[in-house]
Amino acid sequence: MNKILLFIPMYNCEKQIVRVLRQLTPEICKHFSEVIIVNNRSTDRSEEAVQEHLKREPVSIPLKLLRNTENYGLGGSHKVAFQYAIKNGFDYVAVLHGDDQGEILDLVPIFESGMYQHYDCCLGARFMKGSKLEGYSRFRTFGNLVYNLLFSVVCGYRIYDLGSGLNLYKVQMLQDPFYEMYPNNLMFNYCMVMAIHQYKQKAKFFPITWKEADQVSNVKLFDQAKRVLKMLWGYALHHDKFLRSDLRDRPIEEYTAEVVWSADGK
Repeated sequence: MNKILLFIPMYNCEKQIVRVLRQLTPEICKHFSEVIIVNNRSTDRSEEAVQEHLKREPVSIPLKLLRNTENYGLGGSHKVAFQYAIKNGFDYVAVLHGDDQGEILDLVPIFESGMYQHYDCCLGARFMKGSKLEGYSRFRTFGNLVYNLLFSVVCGYRIYDLGSGLNLYKVQMLQDPFYEMYPNNLMFNYCMVMAIHQYKQKAKFFPITWKEADQVSNVKLFDQAKRVLKMLWGYALHHDKFLRSDLRDRPIEEYTAEVVWSADGK
Protein backbone atom coordinates (compact mmCIF):
# COMPACT_ATOMS: atom_id res chain seq x y z
CA MET A 1 0.00 0.00 0.00
CA ASN A 2 1.30 3.44 -0.91
CA LYS A 3 2.17 5.87 1.86
CA ILE A 4 0.40 9.13 1.02
CA LEU A 5 0.81 12.45 2.80
CA LEU A 6 -1.96 15.07 2.75
CA PHE A 7 -0.50 18.59 2.81
CA ILE A 8 -2.80 21.53 3.63
CA PRO A 9 -1.18 24.96 3.12
CA MET A 10 -2.77 27.60 5.33
CA TYR A 11 -2.55 31.39 5.41
CA ASN A 12 -5.20 33.51 7.15
CA CYS A 13 -7.86 30.83 6.74
CA GLU A 14 -9.46 31.14 10.17
CA LYS A 15 -12.98 31.12 8.71
CA GLN A 16 -12.38 28.34 6.20
CA ILE A 17 -9.89 25.88 7.72
CA VAL A 18 -12.46 24.18 9.97
CA ARG A 19 -14.62 23.44 6.93
CA VAL A 20 -11.58 21.87 5.25
CA LEU A 21 -10.88 19.71 8.29
CA ARG A 22 -14.48 18.54 8.30
CA GLN A 23 -13.82 17.06 4.86
CA LEU A 24 -11.41 14.61 6.49
CA THR A 25 -13.92 11.92 7.32
CA PRO A 26 -12.78 8.38 8.18
CA GLU A 27 -13.69 7.32 4.63
CA ILE A 28 -11.40 10.02 3.21
CA CYS A 29 -8.61 9.45 5.72
CA LYS A 30 -8.28 5.77 4.80
CA HIS A 31 -6.48 6.93 1.64
CA PHE A 32 -3.82 8.82 3.62
CA SER A 33 -1.15 7.95 6.18
CA GLU A 34 -0.71 11.42 7.70
CA VAL A 35 -1.86 15.02 7.42
CA ILE A 36 0.31 18.12 7.78
CA ILE A 37 -1.10 21.62 7.93
CA VAL A 38 1.62 24.14 7.07
CA ASN A 39 0.84 27.56 8.51
CA ASN A 40 2.62 30.25 6.53
CA ARG A 41 2.81 32.68 9.46
CA SER A 42 -0.90 33.56 9.48
CA THR A 43 -1.79 36.82 11.19
CA ASP A 44 -5.28 35.71 12.24
CA ARG A 45 -6.43 32.87 14.54
CA SER A 46 -5.94 30.09 11.99
CA GLU A 47 -3.71 28.02 14.27
CA GLU A 48 -6.09 28.35 17.21
CA ALA A 49 -9.04 27.41 14.99
CA VAL A 50 -7.24 24.21 13.91
CA GLN A 51 -6.37 23.17 17.45
CA GLU A 52 -9.77 24.00 18.92
CA HIS A 53 -11.58 22.07 16.20
CA LEU A 54 -9.36 18.99 16.38
CA LYS A 55 -9.71 18.77 20.13
CA ARG A 56 -13.47 18.52 19.59
CA GLU A 57 -13.42 16.48 16.38
CA PRO A 58 -10.12 14.62 15.92
CA VAL A 59 -9.31 12.99 12.61
CA SER A 60 -8.63 9.27 12.37
CA ILE A 61 -4.97 9.50 11.27
CA PRO A 62 -1.90 11.34 12.61
CA LEU A 63 -1.93 15.09 12.01
CA LYS A 64 0.73 17.73 12.55
CA LEU A 65 0.40 21.50 12.53
CA LEU A 66 3.60 23.13 11.27
CA ARG A 67 4.54 26.81 11.32
CA ASN A 68 6.98 28.15 8.75
CA THR A 69 10.06 29.85 10.20
CA GLU A 70 9.09 32.90 8.15
CA ASN A 71 6.47 33.80 5.55
CA TYR A 72 7.67 31.83 2.54
CA GLY A 73 4.57 32.23 0.37
CA LEU A 74 2.46 29.42 -1.08
CA GLY A 75 5.33 28.09 -3.18
CA GLY A 76 7.61 28.09 -0.18
CA SER A 77 5.07 26.12 1.83
CA HIS A 78 5.04 23.54 -0.97
CA LYS A 79 8.81 23.24 -0.64
CA VAL A 80 8.48 22.67 3.12
CA ALA A 81 5.90 19.93 2.50
CA PHE A 82 7.89 18.29 -0.31
CA GLN A 83 10.95 18.11 1.94
CA TYR A 84 8.83 16.62 4.71
CA ALA A 85 7.46 13.96 2.35
CA ILE A 86 10.94 13.03 1.12
CA LYS A 87 12.47 12.94 4.61
CA ASN A 88 9.68 10.78 6.03
CA GLY A 89 9.53 8.22 3.25
CA PHE A 90 6.17 9.01 1.66
CA ASP A 91 5.33 7.74 -1.81
CA TYR A 92 2.93 10.54 -2.75
CA VAL A 93 1.96 13.96 -1.45
CA ALA A 94 -1.52 15.39 -2.03
CA VAL A 95 -2.20 19.13 -1.82
CA LEU A 96 -5.51 20.56 -0.60
CA HIS A 97 -5.61 24.32 -0.03
CA GLY A 98 -6.79 25.43 3.39
CA ASP A 99 -9.22 28.06 2.10
CA ASP A 100 -12.02 25.55 1.35
CA GLN A 101 -12.23 26.13 -2.39
CA GLY A 102 -11.48 22.55 -3.42
CA GLU A 103 -13.01 19.25 -2.33
CA ILE A 104 -10.85 16.31 -1.32
CA LEU A 105 -13.63 13.99 -2.52
CA ASP A 106 -12.49 14.70 -6.08
CA LEU A 107 -9.33 12.70 -5.38
CA VAL A 108 -11.20 9.57 -4.32
CA PRO A 109 -11.82 8.24 -7.87
CA ILE A 110 -8.12 8.79 -8.61
CA PHE A 111 -7.18 6.65 -5.61
CA GLU A 112 -9.82 3.95 -5.99
CA SER A 113 -9.05 3.36 -9.66
CA GLY A 114 -5.32 3.19 -8.96
CA MET A 115 -4.83 5.51 -11.92
CA TYR A 116 -2.48 7.83 -10.01
CA GLN A 117 0.18 5.12 -9.87
CA HIS A 118 0.78 5.53 -13.62
CA TYR A 119 1.60 9.26 -13.43
CA ASP A 120 4.17 11.56 -11.88
CA CYS A 121 1.42 13.97 -10.92
CA CYS A 122 -2.36 14.27 -11.06
CA LEU A 123 -3.54 17.86 -11.30
CA GLY A 124 -6.99 19.13 -10.43
CA ALA A 125 -8.42 21.19 -13.29
CA ARG A 126 -11.16 23.76 -12.83
CA PHE A 127 -11.66 24.31 -16.57
CA MET A 128 -12.08 20.89 -18.12
CA LYS A 129 -15.20 18.93 -18.95
CA GLY A 130 -16.82 17.56 -15.81
CA SER A 131 -15.58 20.32 -13.51
CA LYS A 132 -17.98 22.49 -11.51
CA LEU A 133 -17.34 26.16 -10.77
CA GLU A 134 -19.34 27.94 -8.08
CA GLY A 135 -19.10 31.71 -7.60
CA TYR A 136 -16.30 32.07 -10.17
CA SER A 137 -16.74 35.04 -12.51
CA ARG A 138 -17.00 34.64 -16.27
CA PHE A 139 -14.21 37.20 -16.69
CA ARG A 140 -11.77 35.16 -14.61
CA THR A 141 -12.88 31.95 -16.30
CA PHE A 142 -12.23 33.45 -19.74
CA GLY A 143 -8.81 34.75 -18.63
CA ASN A 144 -7.82 31.33 -17.34
CA LEU A 145 -8.92 29.64 -20.55
CA VAL A 146 -6.79 32.05 -22.59
CA TYR A 147 -3.73 31.41 -20.43
CA ASN A 148 -4.29 27.67 -20.50
CA LEU A 149 -4.27 27.87 -24.31
CA LEU A 150 -1.09 29.98 -24.41
CA PHE A 151 0.75 27.63 -22.07
CA SER A 152 -0.51 24.62 -24.04
CA VAL A 153 0.94 26.04 -27.27
CA VAL A 154 4.33 26.82 -25.71
CA CYS A 155 4.60 23.59 -23.70
CA GLY A 156 3.29 21.30 -26.43
CA TYR A 157 0.69 19.44 -24.38
CA ARG A 158 -2.91 20.15 -23.34
CA ILE A 159 -3.09 22.14 -20.11
CA TYR A 160 -6.45 22.44 -18.38
CA ASP A 161 -5.35 24.43 -15.33
CA LEU A 162 -2.18 26.29 -14.38
CA GLY A 163 -2.64 25.74 -10.68
CA SER A 164 -5.68 24.70 -8.69
CA GLY A 165 -5.68 23.90 -4.99
CA LEU A 166 -6.01 20.13 -5.37
CA ASN A 167 -3.05 18.15 -6.73
CA LEU A 168 -1.16 14.89 -6.21
CA TYR A 169 2.58 14.40 -6.74
CA LYS A 170 4.72 11.29 -6.76
CA VAL A 171 7.54 11.84 -4.27
CA GLN A 172 10.02 10.09 -6.55
CA MET A 173 9.52 12.97 -8.98
CA LEU A 174 10.35 15.47 -6.23
CA GLN A 175 13.64 13.82 -5.23
CA ASP A 176 15.35 16.02 -7.82
CA PRO A 177 14.92 19.51 -6.29
CA PHE A 178 14.31 21.10 -9.70
CA TYR A 179 11.64 23.28 -8.07
CA GLU A 180 13.82 24.83 -5.34
CA MET A 181 14.33 28.13 -7.18
CA TYR A 182 10.79 28.42 -8.52
CA PRO A 183 8.79 31.43 -7.27
CA ASN A 184 7.63 31.26 -3.68
CA ASN A 185 4.34 32.92 -4.58
CA LEU A 186 1.29 31.69 -6.51
CA MET A 187 3.35 31.28 -9.68
CA PHE A 188 5.14 28.26 -8.23
CA ASN A 189 2.51 26.02 -9.81
CA TYR A 190 2.96 27.65 -13.23
CA CYS A 191 6.60 26.60 -13.19
CA MET A 192 5.64 23.11 -12.11
CA VAL A 193 3.38 22.92 -15.18
CA MET A 194 6.25 24.03 -17.43
CA ALA A 195 8.56 21.48 -15.78
CA ILE A 196 6.19 18.69 -16.86
CA HIS A 197 7.04 19.54 -20.46
CA GLN A 198 10.73 20.25 -19.95
CA TYR A 199 11.55 17.16 -17.90
CA LYS A 200 9.14 14.81 -19.68
CA GLN A 201 7.11 14.10 -16.58
CA LYS A 202 3.85 12.22 -16.98
CA ALA A 203 0.80 14.24 -15.86
CA LYS A 204 -2.93 13.63 -15.69
CA PHE A 205 -5.52 16.38 -15.31
CA PHE A 206 -8.82 15.53 -13.65
CA PRO A 207 -12.05 17.54 -13.15
CA ILE A 208 -12.80 19.10 -9.78
CA THR A 209 -15.42 21.16 -7.98
CA TRP A 210 -14.24 24.67 -7.15
CA LYS A 211 -16.12 27.28 -5.17
CA GLU A 212 -15.61 30.87 -4.10
CA ALA A 213 -17.65 32.17 -1.18
CA ASP A 214 -15.96 33.97 1.72
CA GLN A 215 -12.35 33.43 0.60
CA VAL A 216 -10.02 36.43 0.36
CA SER A 217 -8.00 36.40 -2.87
CA ASN A 218 -4.34 37.40 -2.75
CA VAL A 219 -4.20 37.74 -6.54
CA LYS A 220 -3.89 41.18 -8.14
CA LEU A 221 -5.29 40.19 -11.51
CA PHE A 222 -3.64 42.56 -13.98
CA ASP A 223 -0.26 42.60 -12.27
CA GLN A 224 -0.38 38.81 -12.09
CA ALA A 225 -1.35 38.56 -15.77
CA LYS A 226 1.69 40.60 -16.84
CA ARG A 227 4.06 38.59 -14.69
CA VAL A 228 2.70 35.31 -16.01
CA LEU A 229 3.13 36.44 -19.63
CA LYS A 230 6.70 37.50 -18.90
CA MET A 231 7.37 34.11 -17.33
CA LEU A 232 5.90 32.24 -20.29
CA TRP A 233 7.97 34.32 -22.72
CA GLY A 234 11.12 33.57 -20.74
CA TYR A 235 10.39 29.85 -20.91
CA ALA A 236 9.52 29.98 -24.63
CA LEU A 237 12.92 31.54 -25.36
CA HIS A 238 15.21 29.52 -23.12
CA HIS A 239 13.37 26.48 -21.71
CA ASP A 240 15.87 24.65 -19.45
CA LYS A 241 18.00 27.73 -18.79
CA PHE A 242 14.89 29.60 -17.65
CA LEU A 243 13.68 26.82 -15.33
CA ARG A 244 17.16 26.41 -13.83
CA SER A 245 17.45 30.14 -13.05
CA ASP A 246 16.49 31.68 -9.71
CA LEU A 247 12.91 32.87 -10.17
CA ARG A 248 12.32 33.89 -6.56
CA ASP A 249 11.91 37.47 -5.38
CA ARG A 250 14.62 36.83 -2.80
CA PRO A 251 16.97 33.93 -2.12
CA ILE A 252 16.19 31.60 0.79
CA GLU A 253 18.87 29.15 1.83
CA GLU A 254 16.61 26.67 3.59
CA TYR A 255 12.84 26.24 3.96
CA THR A 256 12.16 25.24 7.55
CA ALA A 257 9.15 24.85 9.81
CA GLU A 258 8.50 23.74 13.38
CA VAL A 259 5.80 21.39 14.63
CA VAL A 260 3.60 23.43 16.97
CA TRP A 261 0.87 20.85 17.59
CA SER A 262 0.26 17.20 16.77
CA ALA A 263 -2.29 14.45 17.27
CA ASP A 264 -1.90 10.71 16.77
CA GLY A 265 -5.36 10.16 15.34
CA LYS A 266 -8.30 8.52 17.02
